Amino acid sequence: MSSPTDKEQEDSFEERLTKLESIVNLLENETPPLEEALNSYEKGVEIAKVCLKQLEQAELRVRTIRLDD
Repeated sequence: MSSPTDKEQEDSFEERLTKLESIVNLLENETPPLEEALNSYEKGVEIAKVCLKQLEQAELRVRTIRLDD
């Protein structure tokens, strides 16, 4: 797997989600060559993992805020 670039590490959740949607659209609606499809899928999995981690962190913050009330 490739490591994320500095720009990708700075992307917001929404920017990552847009990239992920673009990859899903490519794989569902187009017929890229096999290697491109595999690379896109791999990139999508990497983005999805980061998004899930961000969501878990947000959920933890919400729980912490609610407990502090």
